[in-house]
Amino acid sequence: MKNPPPPVPADPVIELGGVSEAGSVAVTELAKLPRREVRADFHCVAGWSATGLVWEGVSFADFYRTFVETELRPDAVVTHLVFVGSDGVRALVEMEDALGEDVLIAERLNGEPLTGDHGAPVRLVSPWQYGYVNIKHLCRIEFYLGRPALVDRWSPLAAHSRARVWKEERHRRLPGRVVRPLYRSLVGVIRAASGEGKNAPGW
Repeated sequence: MKNPPPPVPADPVIELGGVSEAGSVAVTELAKLPRREVRADFHCVAGWSATGLVWEGVSFADFYRTFVETELRPDAVVTHLVFVGSDGVRALVEMEDALGEDVLIAERLNGEPLTGDHGAPVRLVSPWQYGYVNIKHLCRIEFYLGRPALVDRWSPLAAHSRARVWKEERHRRLPGRVVRPLYRSLVGVIRAASGEGKNAPGW
């Protein structure tokens, strides 16, 4: 059975960690940044997609330059980030990918505020990366000057850190063509757990 989404805090914040000294940013502070709208598809690593979604929020690049970059020491060069959801899910992202033109911290989907199932109060939206990078219920971002140490044991589903859809970067060590049959054999399971289509709950 699918777990219920975590409760939305009354005054949600995004904590900032790693080399950032900014502390945290209240979600209400996002209103100070220019609004962005992105129409994009959502691609699950298992092989299904939800198409024509319209996300609204703020550019992650604007968020970073406004709230984080100004708090870093002058010689700090951030190379990796870890996005954390209040449901405990984490995703490692390279800075080059996080600063992509279409990467948002999103608050709305298809003209409506995000629901709990779709990641309220805010989530990361990175359209050209597989869904597991698009962290829901975003509550913390950690900034690193190099790739952080992670549990890196071999796993049949070890996530690729870049997860670029057009390169089929599904697995941390194995090429897409090798793991594609494994992932696609799990489509039914993942679809049942996460939902498929514009009105389904899980992505």
